[in-house]
Amino acid sequence: GIISLAMSTAILWELLLNYASRRPITVGNGNAALIGLLLAMLLPASTPWWIVVIGTFLAIVIGMQIFGGIGANPFNPMALAVAILMVSYKGHLDFDAGLVNFSLDFPSPTDPLAALKAFGPAAVEHLNPIDLFMGQQVGGLGSTCGLALAVGGIYLMLRGIIRWEISIAFIAGVFISAMLFNMADPTRYASPVIHLLTGYTLIGAFFLATESSSSPVNFIPMLIYGALGGVMTVLIR
Repeated sequence: GIISLAMSTAILWELLLNYASRRPITVGNGNAALIGLLLAMLLPASTPWWIVVIGTFLAIVIGMQIFGGIGANPFNPMALAVAILMVSYKGHLDFDAGLVNFSLDFPSPTDPLAALKAFGPAAVEHLNPIDLFMGQQVGGLGSTCGLALAVGGIYLMLRGIIRWEISIAFIAGVFISAMLFNMADPTRYASPVIHLLTGYTLIGAFFLATESSSSPVNFIPMLIYGALGGVMTVLIR
């Protein structure tokens, strides 16, 4: 339901903006549908319908169309929308609250990042990395299964749709910076594996950081951009 609503309203917002601005109809290129899909992948399954509608409005209208449409946006539309939603409706984007609402029985009943923030590395050291990689954790609709995300990312790289430099540099930035913090004080900072396999790390590496309009195109800038994105991820956490 969340995915269908996000994709359809994203298309609708772009269509309305096309008519309002008297521009050519662009929904046929699939970009709005893709933005809606990726936004839904970042949301809890319990997200209210009105937050989904607001989110697609933020992504399509504020994040892309007011700058001139596809190719003109300076920011990643999905990341921009989720950032605003998290600040505005934090309680509704709480994965643990969503889990309670649905009464699901997950092998790992707590959002690893929430547990890490509240109780430190001791709260997540028992988690099996293989389980995390296979999606046995609480999180967004499409952001928990590292295996699926990695397969999708590798496929996009092989097809030349995304550049490997950004994704690999992003993952390296997360791993190295998390490792340095962990080496400095293991009692305060989690292992780099936990940071790689939880939250939005992998969907960010393959599907968000590589958004074409808001990322560089030359080799060295792509490495710098990806690596600094990974470092910023750990610093914010």
